[in-house]
This record gives sequence, C-alpha cells and structure tokens, in this order.
Amino acid sequence: MARVLKGGYNGEGLHIAIVVSRFNSQVTEKLLGGALDGLSSNRVNDEDITVAWVPGSFEIPVVAQTLADSGEFNAIICLGAVVRHETDHYIHVATQTAEGIAAVSIETGVPTIFGVLTTDTELQAIERAGGKEGNRGYDASLAAIETANLMQEIESLNK
Repeated sequence: MARVLKGGYNGEGLHIAIVVSRFNSQVTEKLLGGALDGLSSNRVNDEDITVAWVPGSFEIPVVAQTLADSGEFNAIICLGAVVRHETDHYIHVATQTAEGIAAVSIETGVPTIFGVLTTDTELQAIERAGGKEGNRGYDASLAAIETANLMQEIESLNK
C-alpha cells in the first residue's frame, strides 16, 4: 500500500509569520483578521505569531525572505490586495509579488503562502476578505498550518 502523507490542521507548537500590506488596508486588515482567526482556532498560540506590515504588496517577498531565512518560522503567510485600475501597474505588481513569494518558498524550504488578492474591482477584493466569498486570509492560515505540518512529517522520514 502507498504511504500517504498529510499535514493536518493542528497548529500547536508552530511558529507562523504573517507579512501584510498596508496598501488597500480596508481589505488587508480583514484578511489579517481572518488569518489570525484561522491560526487561533487551530491552536497556534498568539505568542507564536509574528505580524510584519509592509507598505505594499511589492514589498512582501523581501520581508518574507528575511523572515524565512531567520529560521524562526514554520510558515510565512503573505497577505495583500492588488486591484486592477486604468494602467498596467496592476499587472507588474501582481506578477512580481506572486513570483517573489513563490521564490521564497522554493529557495528557503519554508512554506510561504500566497494570500494576495488580485481582483478586477475593490468590491471583489472586499467579498474575498470576509464577504460572501469567504475570507482568503483564513484560507491562507489553513494552508500554512497544513503545509508546515506536512513539511515536518516529510522531514521526520529522513530521521
């Protein structure tokens, strides 16, 4: 029978960092609230959570990289909201942010969760930050816990 590895949602003992953008704070503060609720309801202790605020989504990857390199965290949650407007600025910020977050995860081996909304309208962002589409911050917290636990399970195979 095949070996099945699953991370699970028990966050006890995990140390989680959250990098959150101040830009579009009416959305990102709700994402942060959702992430904190998700961590708390899955037994991550408040003192094991570190929140780092950055000016905008573009700055998320460098701070996530620094936190991951510290060796202090089992996972990093990245939260932001990039909303399309009249110029191409949206495309550049969204693309570079996504690529940067993925690179942090791959380069460090620390699960770095993409919780950055990329929407066409502010209403779509609000709906995904606690509105009728749920709270993507909460979803990101579950992904962080599950992936961190899975990484620990995989690492235990080598012992």
